[in-house]
Amino acid sequence: MTHTYEYPRAALTVDCVVFGLDDEDLKVLLIQRALPPFEGQWALPGGFVRVDETLEDAARRELEEETGLRKVFLEQLYTFGDVERDPRERVVSVAYYALVNLSDHKVHAATDARDAAWFGVHDVPSLAFDHAAILQIALERLRGKLRYQPIGFELLPKKFTLSQLQHLYELVLERELDKRNFRKRVLAMDLLIETDDVQQDVAHRAARLYRFDERKYRRLAKTNFNFEL
Repeated sequence: MTHTYEYPRAALTVDCVVFGLDDEDLKVLLIQRALPPFEGQWALPGGFVRVDETLEDAARRELEEETGLRKVFLEQLYTFGDVERDPRERVVSVAYYALVNLSDHKVHAATDARDAAWFGVHDVPSLAFDHAAILQIALERLRGKLRYQPIGFELLPKKFTLSQLQHLYELVLERELDKRNFRKRVLAMDLLIETDDVQQDVAHRAARLYRFDERKYRRLAKTNFNFEL
């Protein structure tokens, strides 16, 4: 550092809300704190930002250090700066949210995390700090963006059925969708590539698998194309 300041400065942290999806629920990844404050309590992954790294670099580092997650979709969410949000000192936190396909990522606790586990978003334990409020805002952001950006595909396998896609939207938006209308709107966008593959090892008739055409979406996004479901 080439300059010093006479004014006290707040510490800076990052917190990460990681969402995943299974057959039953939309889930969030939590870590069990191994150190005070809130030792033994569940919290969002995160930690202090180093002076030589960007905010996103800090978020990705903390995710990998505490949960083992790497190379995930990550987007900045909101800044939380309540004066008494951290009992240690004045701490401002920049929150991020991440979206992962559960089958592609195995989590394990490390560094100052005693444990790491997935919880249904409506079945989380009492959270440390102001992390309950951060989780709620992340849920609201996810529901909002899901309606006008195709971020939901980050939660699915690379190849998926139309039923899996509808299931995703119903879980996140917390409402049932008409099957015929949903499929009609999805297919009309012409952003899904029908593959030659079908579901494997299912008791019912195997459904066709699709892929999201990300390249085509990026081209359309530069025009007046409107993704809305």
